[in-house]
Amino acid sequence: MIINPILKGFNPDPSICRVGNDYYIATSTFEWFPGVQIHHSRDLANWTLITHPLNQTDWLDMRGHPNSCGIWAPCLSYSDGVFYLVYTDVRDYQTDYQSRKNYLITSRDIMGPWSDPIFLNSSGFDPSLFHDNDGRKWLLNVLWDHRPEPSINHHRAAKFFSGIIAQEFDSKKEGLVGPIHNIFEGSELGLVEGSHLYRINGYYYLLTAEGGTFSHHASLFARSKNLLGPYEIDPQMHFLTSAGHHTNELQRAGHGDLVTLPNGDHYFVHLASRPLPNRGRSVLGRETAIQKVSFSDSGWPRLSHGQKNPLLETHNSLGFDSTLEFQKEHFDFSTDKLTIHYQSPRFPLLEPILSYSARPGYLRLKGQEPPTSLYEQSLIARRQQAFCFTAETTLDFNPKSFQQMAGLMSFYNTQKFIYLCLTHDESLGRVIEIVMATMEGKMLYPLGQRIPLPKGQIRLKIQVEWDQWRGFWATESGNWNSLGGYIDYSGLADEVGAEHFTGAFVGMACHDLSGQFINADFQSFSYNEYNSNQ
Repeated sequence: MIINPILKGFNPDPSICRVGNDYYIATSTFEWFPGVQIHHSRDLANWTLITHPLNQTDWLDMRGHPNSCGIWAPCLSYSDGVFYLVYTDVRDYQTDYQSRKNYLITSRDIMGPWSDPIFLNSSGFDPSLFHDNDGRKWLLNVLWDHRPEPSINHHRAAKFFSGIIAQEFDSKKEGLVGPIHNIFEGSELGLVEGSHLYRINGYYYLLTAEGGTFSHHASLFARSKNLLGPYEIDPQMHFLTSAGHHTNELQRAGHGDLVTLPNGDHYFVHLASRPLPNRGRSVLGRETAIQKVSFSDSGWPRLSHGQKNPLLETHNSLGFDSTLEFQKEHFDFSTDKLTIHYQSPRFPLLEPILSYSARPGYLRLKGQEPPTSLYEQSLIARRQQAFCFTAETTLDFNPKSFQQMAGLMSFYNTQKFIYLCLTHDESLGRVIEIVMATMEGKMLYPLGQRIPLPKGQIRLKIQVEWDQWRGFWATESGNWNSLGGYIDYSGLADEVGAEHFTGAFVGMACHDLSGQFINADFQSFSYNEYNSNQ
C-alpha cells in the first residue's frame, strides 16, 4: 500500500512525469530559493528529493517578491528525449492586475544542465505543456481578467479566472505562435486553474482545479474530440474533493496531475493538507498525495475506491509499500554540510554571507536585513514535515547591539514566525529572547523578559508538538533550561491572516539591523521528527 501524503510538508501543485520506469514529481516552491522541487521514485510509494532546477540568480531573483509569490505550479513533461519544465514567476498576486511571467526550461537529463529560461507569456499562471501525437506542442494557462465585470460570454462564478487558454508552442522558434484560444471556462464552482491535457482513447481530457485552494478545492475533468474544444464536463462533476468530508485527514484536495503506468493503470497525484486536529490550520502547508484512478464504462476518470474524497492509503499496482520513517538529521559542521532540503527565502546565501570555510568547523552566517525583509536576510531552513519535531543548534555569537540577533527560527513567512535568538541588552549584556511576528506587522515578546547568558557557546532547542511551541537553552555542557510554557504555534499556517500558500520551516538565522554584518558561527544543527499522541 501507498501511505499518503507521499511528499510530506509544503510540496503543493504536483506535476508528475514518467520516463520508462522512473517517475518524477515537480512541486511549487513559491518564495524559497532555489526554485522547484523535483522528487524521484521507481515505485510510486517512496520518493527522494533530487534537484532544484532553478538554481541560478540570473534565472530567478525573487528579492522584493511579496509573501507567497515566486514559483507557482511548475509542469514537468518529457518528449523526444527532452524534459520540459514550464512555471510561473509571480511578482504580485494580491492586486487586480497581478504581475507574473511564464517561462520554459529544457534538459536532456533531469539533473541538468537546464537551458536558459524562454519567456512564454504573462496572460495568467499555472502553465502546462501538452505534447500531441502529431508532434505539435500546446501551452495552456489560466487567463487572468482584471476587469470588474465578467468577460464576454463568461458567466461563471468567479471574477478574474476567465478560463483556460491554449496556444501552440514552436520548438524551433522557441516561442508561442498562432492564435490564442479560450478552450474552457470551468464549472459553476469557479476559480478554474491548474490545467493539464491528456490524449486517451480518442479523447482529449482536460483536467482543471477549481474552487480555490482551501476547503472547497476540487479537481474536474472535461473531454473533447478536438484539442480546442468544445469540452463537455464530466456529468458527475468533480471527481476529487475533500469538501463535505470534514473528518477526512486529507483536506483541501485538488490541483493535481495524471500518470499512466506501463501496465496501463492510472494514478493521480494531488495536493492536500493535514490540518492540526481541532484547529483546522495547516502548519505543514499543502502536501502531495496519490490516488489510484480507473475509467468508468462511459470513459470518465474515477477514483478507484468509488468515492470522491481522497484516502490515506491506496493500492499500489507496482507492488511496493511505503516506508514510513521520521526524518532525523544531524550536521556537525566540522565534517558536514547542509543537504538539498535546506533553502533560503528569495535569494541564495552565498560566500561570504554563508560560509563553511571562514571559520573551519562552523557554518558562518553574516547578519543581513531583519526577518521581516522581502529582500536579503540570512536564514537557512528546511520544511517541517511532521507535526512533532525538535531542532537544535550550538552557536558562538557575541552581539554588541540590540540590533544584532542570531539563533533558531520557526518561519512561515515574514509575517508569521517565532524567533529564539541571542541578542544584546545595554544593562544585561548578551541575552536570550523570543520574538514572535503578528499579521499586523508588530512584534510580540512572549517570554516577557530577556535572560542574561554566561560566556561561551550556547545551545538552543525548539520543540514543536502539534500546536505547541517551546524554547530551551543551555550552556555547551549544561542541562536544558525551559523558556516558560508553550507558545501557540498554529499561527504559522496558510489559513491565518491573509491567504498564503506555503508551510512552516525551521532553521538557523542571523540578522544585523545595524548594517555591520555581524558573524554568527553555528557548530551544529539537528532536526528530528517523532510521534506524539495528542
